Amino acid sequence: MTNPVRRSTRRERSGGAVLAALLLAACSGGRGATPSASQTPPAAGPRVVLPSGAVFALEVARTPEQVAQGLMFRESLAPGTGMVFLFDAPRPQAFWMKNCHFALDMVFTLKDGQVVDVLENVPPCAADPCPSYPSRAPADTVVELTAGDAKRHGVVPGARLSFLSVPER
Repeated sequence: MTNPVRRSTRRERSGGAVLAALLLAACSGGRGATPSASQTPPAAGPRVVLPSGAVFALEVARTPEQVAQGLMFRESLAPGTGMVFLFDAPRPQAFWMKNCHFALDMVFTLKDGQVVDVLENVPPCAADPCPSYPSRAPADTVVELTAGDAKRHGVVPGARLSFLSVPER
């Protein structure tokens, strides 16, 4: 689920009830983190500042069609990119990795950037049925990164991400 970002494929569930929408997506620290002077952030477009200060470009999945497509069928994500999924309200989220070709880190947040859960190194789906990977807490924003990026940049529950130029819900 990512353009200049991350990808993966998933199925969304709400409180245990399977929702019809399929989510496909490619397959952090202090509040208000800002990039360090040594980093060159993307000039424009949706971005996220991770706890390390690294700035990643984001592809936005907002419509049901974009959420369903996610990062399905992509071979990889470019370094420093990811995909963000925007939902109207916090709720339990679950994703799967169907038709995703690489492992992802899934970062579940609230719209203010507070990280509520991180699933690291989620593997591509190897067999049917594909397993679902649920968040441990309600979230209204999910960021998918290439596996290893969350750990590398200090993205852990309780950290805060800063979203820049991400559309309002």
